[in-house]
Amino acid sequence: MDFLTNPVNWWIEPFVENIFMRKALWSGLLAVLATSTVGTWVVLRGMSFLGEALAHGVLPGLAIAFIVGGDTTLGAVVAALAMVAGINLIRNHSPLPDDSSIGLLYVGFLALAVVIMSSSSGAYSGDLSRFLFGSITGVTNSDLVRQLVIAGVVLLGIVFFHRAFLVMTFDEVQARLMGLRPRMAHAALLALLAIAIVASFQAVGNLLVFAFLVAPPSTATMLVRRIPAIMITATMLGSASVVVGLLISYHHDTAAGATMALGTVVMFLIALAIRSFSGSHNVRMAT
Repeated sequence: MDFLTNPVNWWIEPFVENIFMRKALWSGLLAVLATSTVGTWVVLRGMSFLGEALAHGVLPGLAIAFIVGGDTTLGAVVAALAMVAGINLIRNHSPLPDDSSIGLLYVGFLALAVVIMSSSSGAYSGDLSRFLFGSITGVTNSDLVRQLVIAGVVLLGIVFFHRAFLVMTFDEVQARLMGLRPRMAHAALLALLAIAIVASFQAVGNLLVFAFLVAPPSTATMLVRRIPAIMITATMLGSASVVVGLLISYHHDTAAGATMALGTVVMFLIALAIRSFSGSHNVRMAT
């Protein structure tokens, strides 16, 4: 119960005295900023499966870049954009429904990543695991600058395409009639989603970035209605999960990425329980 009996030591000192914790905090907050804003559109448009597929679609690029000694972020961006292009190509030229084309590419990219990883020497496996599960306490200043740039690009894209995303979410035909080019807007959303995922894998890992992408916006939709408010609320909830997750990891020696991701899911379950209880209570009062 130190977080109650000795709050300064539990809540503040780890960030004041430990430079790695401070960098981890900034990395987590930047990841939340990118994922919560674009994740709002993912949740509202029912694109969660696509988000999960893209999160795993960066793995081949990560693996190739790491093995050849290249920039892993660049490799992840290239792989993610290649998957976005593949999804749009199949979506526009195939009679298959969207989930089928996404599923095919998801399996293909994931299988390619496994083949690449299994063909490398055993010395690589331990290093590659940090891309799967995150290494937030090992971020560098250059990593933070890269995350800041990517988060800025995502925010600019969200603002620029806001009207197109809004109309397209509720009526794609109307978006086309208004000249908003829904196909281009959809491709832009996929690209923003891809780079938001790339900005976050350092913090929570490739396998857990999906929690940051979906859980805070899902929770926010139960608390507020307007889309800007959902984005702001999701960012605040995600930020709280980062702070609490990092501190729990620091004090109890748990995996930082997993602890933060678990926090986002716990927040969603708490909000859902409160909403369900309030709804049932209101029904009883009305009767």
